[in-house]
Amino acid sequence: MKKTILLILAAASSLALASDFPKGSPDFKDSSTVAMSAAKKSGKPVILVFSAAWCPPCQAMKHDVYPSAEVKAFHDKFVWAYIDIDDARNEGAANKYGVNGIPHIEFLNAEGKEVAKQVGGTSSEEFAKTLQNVLAKTNKS
Repeated sequence: MKKTILLILAAASSLALASDFPKGSPDFKDSSTVAMSAAKKSGKPVILVFSAAWCPPCQAMKHDVYPSAEVKAFHDKFVWAYIDIDDARNEGAANKYGVNGIPHIEFLNAEGKEVAKQVGGTSSEEFAKTLQNVLAKTNKS
C-alpha cells in the first residue's frame, strides 16, 4: 500500500512540475498530436518544445524566455506544445523528431513540415529572432 501511495504522489508531483507554467506563458498544448490538430484548424505554425522538469536550461527557458516581453508578441502567432520527454506517452514524438538533447525545439508549418530546429537554451532576444525567422519562412510557403 505504501508503494502505491508513493507512486501516485510521485506521478502527481511530476505532472505538477511539468505543467507549472509562469504567468504570461503561451497556451501550451501537452502533446504533438493535439498541437498539430490545432495547427491544421488554425493554419498557424507549430512550436514543439521537448523538455523535462530536471533540465536546468529547459527550466530557464520555461521561466525566463517563453513568458518574456520579447517572446510574448509571438504567443498568438503559433500553436505551442510543451512535451515532457519523461512521459512515456511522448516517446513516439521524441523519436520522430530525433530528440537527443533538451531543450529540443521543433518549428513546423501547419502541415507538420519542419521549418527550423533548435537544441539548447537561448536568450529571449535570440528566441524572438528565431520566431520572427520561422514566421517569415512559413508565410512564404
